[in-house]
Amino acid sequence: MGTPLSSREAQVAEVLERLYEEYPEPEISLDFSNRLELVIAVILSAQCTDERVNRVTAELFETYDGPAEYAAADVDDLAADIDSITYFNQKAGYITSACRDIVEAHDGKVPDTMAELTDLAGVGRKTANVILQHGHEIREGIVVDTHVQRISRRLGLTEYERPDAIEADLVDLVPRSEWTEFTHLLIAHGRETCTALNPDCGECVLEDRCPSSKLDSDVDLADGTEW
Repeated sequence: MGTPLSSREAQVAEVLERLYEEYPEPEISLDFSNRLELVIAVILSAQCTDERVNRVTAELFETYDGPAEYAAADVDDLAADIDSITYFNQKAGYITSACRDIVEAHDGKVPDTMAELTDLAGVGRKTANVILQHGHEIREGIVVDTHVQRISRRLGLTEYERPDAIEADLVDLVPRSEWTEFTHLLIAHGRETCTALNPDCGECVLEDRCPSSKLDSDVDLADGTEW
């Protein structure tokens, strides 16, 4: 006989089932064709929409070919190529530095460990998790972006605010086989329904499982408060 599910584990199972019905093919929304392009896309995506990143990388990936070209690029020229991206000057520096390390320390190949990836400029744990999952098919953790952070708190799956603490809670609740999809499901739901400023609780498939529902609470989520 298996170990009984905790109340939060049971809630996660219900959340996954309902969100799979709502968003049957959850997937990453960044466009890329190889591991290096994925690294660059996720560096650019910090505090920027995936839609804008995809518009920029459509041309960027035609301009530069391989880590050596990015590493040798003039930072000001690269910044000009991505100047519609938030913090483009800083990110241009990250990209050239990260690619230089990939060339010099990793023989031109994107590394496949958390420690090596987070040593690259512009790559934190969240970014490294994306690269591992979608570049190397390695599940080492759960990607906690702003949507996952917001919705997991509203659902009562965690009380923490910091992404690393939230991730530590979630990896104990979400089956490892669902770590990648869990993130994409919550991102899709955060974009469509459970938005930061005005969540549409009346149309939410999780409303009856959500302790933060505006329909059953005097709490006003319109100000972006998170639970």
